[in-house]
Amino acid sequence: MTSTLPTPAVVSAAGVVNRIQAKLPDMPAAMAKIGAFLLEHPQAPLELSIMDLAHETKTSPATVTRFCRLLGYAGYVPFRVSIASEMGRGDARESWKADIGRAFGPDDSARDVLSTLVNAHTRSLEETAAVMDLALMDKIARRIAMSAHVDIYGIGGSAVMAKELQSRLYRIGINAHHWSEVHAGLTSAAIQDTNSVAIGISNTGRTEETIQMLRAAGEAGALTVALSNNPGSPLAESADSSIITSVHEQFLQPDDLSAKHVQLLVIDLIYLLVAQINFAQTTSKLAASAMAVSPHRRPTRAARMELGGHRGSHAGGKARNHV
Repeated sequence: MTSTLPTPAVVSAAGVVNRIQAKLPDMPAAMAKIGAFLLEHPQAPLELSIMDLAHETKTSPATVTRFCRLLGYAGYVPFRVSIASEMGRGDARESWKADIGRAFGPDDSARDVLSTLVNAHTRSLEETAAVMDLALMDKIARRIAMSAHVDIYGIGGSAVMAKELQSRLYRIGINAHHWSEVHAGLTSAAIQDTNSVAIGISNTGRTEETIQMLRAAGEAGALTVALSNNPGSPLAESADSSIITSVHEQFLQPDDLSAKHVQLLVIDLIYLLVAQINFAQTTSKLAASAMAVSPHRRPTRAARMELGGHRGSHAGGKARNHV
């Protein structure tokens, strides 16, 4: 009669335990010793040779081989490979949950992933906007607009946010600098004064270097602002003012992109409020920067067509004059 036992490819590590438990009462005494040992040490085959397992269970290599065949394997090696493979898959799924999160599965469709992303990011933006203290935002923007110097601190992923805010403010005439290296940041923080504003950006609010730089700026006299997703964090507690963002569901670990999107919302708001306060300066600086980079921008199709028309008319005029 043809055997109906499962092949190694479909027997999982958890399935092996269940299969041993199911077959244990009917196993011969020698095989039962192996089964009982593996129930207590399910990963033992990953570390023990067939000789070692036989020695541990006071059986023989031949008995171990018969035990494996009873469970549906051709021998001890396929048995070990199957357990190692399943353990690896289990570890990979745990790693996935820790690094990516539980909102996504490795087999989800692109449509499901997109829908989850849009929903979570939209809700994070909406919740951040709902809890935003606009009076505080206006106060911070006015201090930035009138400041002699703005320091922005961010490490790792937050360094991108710090650079983004700095480049926007600098373009409209604010003397802003971003620091992602603690020694340089501390040097700058130490020379701030009461005409300065220092902003520390950290999603968790627990990045030690950012905390140190912001505290140093505060001790030098600067107005300190924390931008974080954690209202009770050391960064928020160290700052004169805190801007707290909301992340609806932290499904991307350890660096949730929706946290950056809500931080970008805050950065955009600060930039626009400062631009409004310094309207005359803003417009002149933006015009100057636009003119400076215009030679490096390819004209639009409409502009090229218009330029071509002018050239054609000019050439036609010359031809008629020549005639």
